[in-house]
Amino acid sequence: MTGWAIQSGIGIVLLLASTSIVGAQQPPALKTYHGRQIAQTMHYAGAPWLVRESRQREEDCRTLLRELQLTLGSTVCDLGCGNGFYTLELAKQVGPQGTVIAVDIQAEMLRLLQARAAEQQVENIRPVLGTVADPKLPVASVDLCLLVDVYHEFSHPGQMLQAIRTSLKPRGRVALAEFRLEDPNVPIKPLHKMSKQQIMKEFPPAGFKLVGQFDGLPWQHLMFFARDDSPLPAIEWRPPSQSDP
Repeated sequence: MTGWAIQSGIGIVLLLASTSIVGAQQPPALKTYHGRQIAQTMHYAGAPWLVRESRQREEDCRTLLRELQLTLGSTVCDLGCGNGFYTLELAKQVGPQGTVIAVDIQAEMLRLLQARAAEQQVENIRPVLGTVADPKLPVASVDLCLLVDVYHEFSHPGQMLQAIRTSLKPRGRVALAEFRLEDPNVPIKPLHKMSKQQIMKEFPPAGFKLVGQFDGLPWQHLMFFARDDSPLPAIEWRPPSQSDP
């Protein structure tokens, strides 16, 4: 049995369990968090938009991937992976010895991801069906948790941030990409954008510190956080008008 077949088997078990997971009692969803209105989760019917031809041109995804500075053999989580636009690239970057934990709360998204991974013969992906309050990540095992345009949709951000923090290794990082609320030229509805100021209202109180930032993407902030007890040094956040050297 190939590695992907094994992972597919795990995914199938998770998908078969989806009915009971969805039906399980969850904490009440929040409408606002730290003064921010929480956006509705993107439905799987909109998945084609995630792999649109224009995405590289609009968002410069290759630069985002470069800035993650991944190494071979790393364990990476693509949280809110959707149909795997970034998951497949992450899997290639960490190599066969690495693992990408692909988490989504919609079983349909994971099915689409598995189909694309099988087509491209990518075998080092582990699909996980999370819940709105728990991404089901292993403790202290993740080198990087990638959140691309998804955090603003979390209906239980406090619980999710605590779960992410628990999953990180001591030097593990969170890479947060969100469309810039400060920039009116970014053609995304305001509800699906975040400002740096708002991000800093939410992450440090949850036990994170800012350890990096990159302002060179066309539409998005890219900010890196670590656990507040991490040996990685904290940095001061800067307004988005200042570009990286």
